[in-house]
Amino acid sequence: MITFFVAFLVSLMVALVLTLLVRNRAVAWGWLDQANSSRKVHVRPIPRLGGIGIVGGFFAPLCALFLVDSGVGHNFRSHRELVAGLFIGGAVIAALGLYDDLRGAGARLKFGVQLAVALGLYAMGFRIDVIANPFGPELSLGALSLPFTVLWMVGVVNALNLIDGLDGLAGGVAFFGVSTNFILALSRGDILLCLLMAALAGAILGFLVFNFNPASIFMGDTGSMFLGFVLAAVAIKTSTKSGTTVAMLVPVMALGLPIMDTLLAMVRRSMLGRPMFSADKEHIHHRVMSRMVLSHRSTVLVLYGLCGLFTLTALGLNFANSAQSAMLLCGMGVVIFVLMRKLGYLDLRRASDVQQVRQRNIRLRTLVKDVTRGVRQSPSLQDVWNALRPLAEAMDVARQELRFQRVSGGQTDGIVFETQRSSGTALPLEVRIDVKDEEEVLGALLLVWRDGRAAISRDEELALEVVADAVAERAARLHAPVEVEPGRVIALRR
Repeated sequence: MITFFVAFLVSLMVALVLTLLVRNRAVAWGWLDQANSSRKVHVRPIPRLGGIGIVGGFFAPLCALFLVDSGVGHNFRSHRELVAGLFIGGAVIAALGLYDDLRGAGARLKFGVQLAVALGLYAMGFRIDVIANPFGPELSLGALSLPFTVLWMVGVVNALNLIDGLDGLAGGVAFFGVSTNFILALSRGDILLCLLMAALAGAILGFLVFNFNPASIFMGDTGSMFLGFVLAAVAIKTSTKSGTTVAMLVPVMALGLPIMDTLLAMVRRSMLGRPMFSADKEHIHHRVMSRMVLSHRSTVLVLYGLCGLFTLTALGLNFANSAQSAMLLCGMGVVIFVLMRKLGYLDLRRASDVQQVRQRNIRLRTLVKDVTRGVRQSPSLQDVWNALRPLAEAMDVARQELRFQRVSGGQTDGIVFETQRSSGTALPLEVRIDVKDEEEVLGALLLVWRDGRAAISRDEELALEVVADAVAERAARLHAPVEVEPGRVIALRR
């Protein structure tokens, strides 16, 4: 037990120091997550490389075991496949996250690397061979073991990434998952898994000192994907050493919140015709904050409580027989159903509008794809404007304006493109989106409706941001810098 406590303290201290250093350097070097989108919850630039502290804190006490001649060190070094899988796979996932935080990685690259890591772990013996069935005999996967293992690894990595939407949320969710694995490993006398979870717990808490609301640093994809990877890999080993009556049920329940949020996001985006990897503000944490009218911090604490309930259920499943497991699952199912009703996910009054929204979003996606492709191929600013003009008719806009300005030597030079249409006589609704290349504001896109609407839909809002990003990317290459007021805030005005 002393060894676990030492590993916890070492990882805690390393994570504290590393996170502090990274935060200060990120501010000095401009490695910040800009509050330049309506998808962001924060309102000021925040450093985004805190995951480095988590990764360093986790590996620090484990690396020390290679140098220590002790029983625990010998036990650690004897599990070569487990150690190699965590070190190599963890390093690759952390490097992918760091690249995404600094340069941005597309969905194909992310999933390609995650898939390769999952296949590598499967070859090293990280396999899901059996799935529990509390209502009957366990299910042997056989040839389906490989796809289930890969789906689990990639799914959990991305689930932790998706849940990272509020200060301290992803770290807290991961800590509850770590606590569950630690207790289960301790009950079986599994020294190595206890050591791994103690190290990860210290790293998480060391980071949360700076990440809990109000956060001074974010973990970024470096931290969220790394946490998901370690939890997914350890869950497979934990499940393998558990009885077949609870195989994979316990880790699924321990990570119940991020898994549930990910499944809801996939179903929601599929039904509404949205891109599967698009961002939105319909996640569980967003709904808890808006529907229950809670503050940022209160929302996180409520979700911590839900994670605690998932943890207790997971531990109960581990020590229960088949009948008791079925009762626990039914009880948790009722809790989840009530929560879904409370958050509006099961609102049948909106079911009739789903097909209409889906068709509208599919048309909107096609429009945005065509417009952005035209913008990126434009050889001049005039051609950029010509590529944007179909937006006005397709979105029933009364006036559309694209403005570029340049301030030099006290003088302001500008280029303004504008088109107007006859589209109603109601009071105008104006939507303005800054055209911004990283931190440099290049101009603005203005759209005005006169059809009586009070606001644009969330899907239209996100679509316009994608278009503005394409315009900024092309304008930067065409050398059209501007200086206008900072901040990329969509202003709605009637």
